[in-house]
Amino acid sequence: MTEIYPWQQSLWQQLTRRQQLAHAFLLHGAAGIGKRALADALLAHWLTQGQAASAVQKSKNLLAAGTHPDVFVLEPEESGKAIKIDQVRELVAFAGHTAQMGARKLILLEPAEAMNPSAANALLKTLEEPSEGTILLLISHQPSQLLPTLKSRCVQLPCPQPNAQSALTWLMQSLPQLTQTDCRELLQLAAGSPLAARRLHEQDVRAQRQKVVTGCKQLFKREQSAGSLAESWNAIPLLLLLDWFCEWAQQTLRQQLGDDSCTTADMQPVLIWLASRAKPEKLLAFYDWLLDKRRAVLAQSPLNRTLLLESLLVQWAQLA
Repeated sequence: MTEIYPWQQSLWQQLTRRQQLAHAFLLHGAAGIGKRALADALLAHWLTQGQAASAVQKSKNLLAAGTHPDVFVLEPEESGKAIKIDQVRELVAFAGHTAQMGARKLILLEPAEAMNPSAANALLKTLEEPSEGTILLLISHQPSQLLPTLKSRCVQLPCPQPNAQSALTWLMQSLPQLTQTDCRELLQLAAGSPLAARRLHEQDVRAQRQKVVTGCKQLFKREQSAGSLAESWNAIPLLLLLDWFCEWAQQTLRQQLGDDSCTTADMQPVLIWLASRAKPEKLLAFYDWLLDKRRAVLAQSPLNRTLLLESLLVQWAQLA
């Protein structure tokens, strides 16, 4: 069975005790808190509920192999790409079939915000009038990007994020080779999401972060140009870079407002220095620009990565 994380136990118990199930659920919350694991466990539970022991074992074997005839999983064809209308049409056709091994068919769609407008509209009728025995599980990391008409057709389930101590305890158990300080640093980089923190460790993001921090300092000292830095950061995920600069711009603004509680230890001296030199209106304009580009990345808009990073670094340098 898929792992149910400690912070999910209450929601798991609530959902598995339901006598009657809705036709569509929307699991939403921050990335990296285990929404997919919870959805997989619910899918297996609801699919085998009420079946004989032999049928349950057969279903579990088919699920493990990814060949269960009553399960349809819809994801982008490529990571980070949109879910297309043709993919949703396959889902709609599956929803119209009769279940082959039991009374239910389960559909899992992740992430729901990856559907382009045409794909999302194509799903609405199935959400509103699903065939008998069909349950849809939608997962969203950015529910604000979903159509209101889509959200209104689902039972919305906010997925809990663990508190700081629970996240730290789980991460230290998951990565016993790391120190408590290492785990705290990873959780800070992952905004408190433990699964995201583990993934960052696997991607060696702390080394990438150090490279970016060093580059930012070199840029202010005029030891590196914006263009050369943009080229050298090619292997670092764009969204991660935008998140870090959003964090630094925000903390610089807080410094200017008298809030000395900077949580970014590796950039603290730089941000204190920058707060004494940057004009607040320029900082706010830079922060708004970062948020706009972040939205564009999340929406899979076509962007020239190198030019975007060069522009970011030129604006960053001009703040001082």
